[in-house]
Amino acid sequence: MTVFTCQDSFESILCGVYDAWMSRLGHDQVRLELEGTESLELFARYQEVREEAWKSARVSEAVQKKAGRQVYEQIYRASLSREPEKADRIYRYLIEAFRWGRRVEDRLADPAVYELFRMNRQVEREAHHLIEFLRFSRTESGILYGTIGPVHDVAVLLAPHFADRLGGENWVIYDAGRRKAVVHRADGPWFLVQDADGSLEQALKGGEETDAESWEGLWRIFHRHISIAERENPACQKTHLPLRYRPYMTEFQRRRPEREGKEAKDDHGV
Repeated sequence: MTVFTCQDSFESILCGVYDAWMSRLGHDQVRLELEGTESLELFARYQEVREEAWKSARVSEAVQKKAGRQVYEQIYRASLSREPEKADRIYRYLIEAFRWGRRVEDRLADPAVYELFRMNRQVEREAHHLIEFLRFSRTESGILYGTIGPVHDVAVLLAPHFADRLGGENWVIYDAGRRKAVVHRADGPWFLVQDADGSLEQALKGGEETDAESWEGLWRIFHRHISIAERENPACQKTHLPLRYRPYMTEFQRRRPEREGKEAKDDHGV
């Protein structure tokens, strides 16, 4: 068995697919793994994948030509999954995609097809939830800043939606767990940046002391007033709004101690 180890990125995984396929060792004799997740296997040979643009481009072109754009988009979304086995699952799926072409999407009884479909669905579902749950605050410099903590690496899937809805605004969507951000310039394109040292997060958080606190307080008051105590159903709330999204939502943020008295007065209209 030869194990090809690649980086956790779409381009590197495609390069791994190219190396494994062109090794001519046979699909049963090769496996793709992400660096750092290898489970060392006796008698297996480990080979590091060298990321080169021409290799990933060749695989991209072949996938779109033989299986279609939709299959290509599916493997891209699957590459955003946090599952450590995703590289090999993408490889197994592409074996079937090159065999069946566009019809591969209908072959859910095939384990390789089903696993890719499952990962793709999980990533899409989380991106859809975050489009609904993401909250922005405005910094002193006028930048809209929102923080997320997703399971999967879905920040890039949120960008097209908000670039369309907030095209005239400067905004940043920050993935706190991965320390990366999608940055959008007003009336311009968006791009992805890595915040390895946390400097971007500190710069943006340091500029939130504006009227944002007042608006956050009003938002919490609004949610308390529309709540009907007799109809509260925590179990149902957790189903429609999972707990893992709440730390990044304004209405669930803990109030600052110095504001508790003021918000209590506001509740009573004083």
